[in-house]
Amino acid sequence: MTYKAPLKDMLFDIQHLANIDQIAAIPGFEDAGFDTAQAVLEECAKFSEGVLAPLNWEGDKNPSTFKNGVVTTTAGFKDAFKQYAEGGWQGLQHPTEHGGQGLPKLIGASCGEMLNSANLSFALCPMLSDGAIEALLTAGSPEMNAVYLEKLVSGEWTGTMNLTEPQAGSDLAAVRTRAEPQADGSYKVFGTKIYITYGEHDMAENIVHLVLARVSGAPEGVKGISLFVVPKFLVEDGGKIGARNDVHCVSIEHKMGIKASPTAVLQYGDNGGAIGFVVGEENRGLEYMFIMMNAARFAVGVQGIAIAERAYQKAVAFAKDRVQSRPVDGSIKASAPIIHHPDVKRMLMNMRAYIEGCRAMAAVSAAAFDASHHHPDADVRKQNLAFYEFMVPLVKGYSTEMSLEVTSLGVQVHGGMGFIEETGAAQYYRDAKILTIYEGTTAIQANDLVGRKTGRDAGATAKAIAAQIATTESELTEQGSADALAVAERLKEARLAFLDVVEFMTANGRANPNAAYAGSVPYLMLAGNLVSGWQMARALLVAQEQLAAGVETAFMQAKIITARFYADHLLTKAPGMRDSIVAGADSVNALALEAF
Repeated sequence: MTYKAPLKDMLFDIQHLANIDQIAAIPGFEDAGFDTAQAVLEECAKFSEGVLAPLNWEGDKNPSTFKNGVVTTTAGFKDAFKQYAEGGWQGLQHPTEHGGQGLPKLIGASCGEMLNSANLSFALCPMLSDGAIEALLTAGSPEMNAVYLEKLVSGEWTGTMNLTEPQAGSDLAAVRTRAEPQADGSYKVFGTKIYITYGEHDMAENIVHLVLARVSGAPEGVKGISLFVVPKFLVEDGGKIGARNDVHCVSIEHKMGIKASPTAVLQYGDNGGAIGFVVGEENRGLEYMFIMMNAARFAVGVQGIAIAERAYQKAVAFAKDRVQSRPVDGSIKASAPIIHHPDVKRMLMNMRAYIEGCRAMAAVSAAAFDASHHHPDADVRKQNLAFYEFMVPLVKGYSTEMSLEVTSLGVQVHGGMGFIEETGAAQYYRDAKILTIYEGTTAIQANDLVGRKTGRDAGATAKAIAAQIATTESELTEQGSADALAVAERLKEARLAFLDVVEFMTANGRANPNAAYAGSVPYLMLAGNLVSGWQMARALLVAQEQLAAGVETAFMQAKIITARFYADHLLTKAPGMRDSIVAGADSVNALALEAF
């Protein structure tokens, strides 16, 4: 069974929930309406299904290899990346003045999902390039960008993000890589970076490393970190590839999942110093790197949706094919495909509802990003930016935790066959685990949600979102169908639980931080659940309207059923989560350390 892009669901979200016509009304996006979105997504589906998906299993069986400083990617990856670059996919949502297509993130996010569903290990390479491009667009000088941006946007070169060191994981204050200024304005960089995705490979002629390092004499801690461009090959006048720089891969990791993606240990400066060039101003590196990290965090959330979708498709195909036991209702007198069994349907519906809710949340968030950066009205930009920034930890944290549950259910649907590698279900489970870890663990996303996104404005953004949700509840009540009324009730209960937690977080964030942060991840999960459920409620309203008009009848009926399932089975978790956060902090912190 191979991958089939869920185009109908993506286009439904883009048109009806993310309102692409409003994005197309923004100057610069006039040609990026629904027709464009449909055409682009259909082409991306062809590439993802036809070129990338067939390489996914091969990459798991025969991962990238390392020998004598050279990394060789899985057979077929290099040609696939050539096709990817030639198709213009790397530049999809990057500015036209640097060779991109200038399309909105709303379209780019759906394409990103398809690429990652088809082949997560492959898609990591262009994802990191996207982050490097965003950082240079924000902080790179015109001279630097003239050298690097067009090559990155075209896919001729790829980019990396170098944060982590053996002693400095998420604590970037501990970064020791150093940069020594040179008379010509360049720097010599010395140090070791680990966990560098596609830090070395054979798919592009040059790799542009964005590296966090300290300039000699810089302040201690995060205030003394600068960002540098350190290319694998130096670039001569006219953009030609020059001499090999003093940065080398010394090994690649042997990983539980995403095996075809080479995760490199890079050594800088063993032979006199790697030549680097400061991005923007010294000591502002963390600020610039956060641009890459926020782009990557949203993209990793999309990866969660993507791998969950792949696992769901495989589970459905297996459930329709695997014959085992008679149905409990006696409707079939012999053994039947397991999709007839209620518990299998429950698992598949859980998978489906989670995916559709998170996909809708990501689409709406992407549209807010587009409006926050491009809308002509400053107030509209400000409102959308606040919404998008609140959404990033939810898209990243909730969608990736969701992917673990969904891929685990995918194995469960397969039964014992799911535990056998040859069926392929286990690969999705293994691949999904890293998503809750890299680009900031779920706890780091939750700390961001509590401290920055909720605490800094005393919960104002959170409460504004809750007010929008209350409006949807009113619309559901006004619609009046049994499904709409049931969803309205569940949505209200979840919203009120969310507001209780927001009050708890704002009251305790500084006064009693141990209490607040004991519930930070449950708060993130409650918020993600609520927003995804809200989008499913909005989808139900649209689907009922479309159904009444006779549009896509089977699809709309399925959307209504899935939204009702989400409300009945997933939103109902919110009040219990609220109780554990508000009343359960003491028991998290009560046990003496020596008792563990």
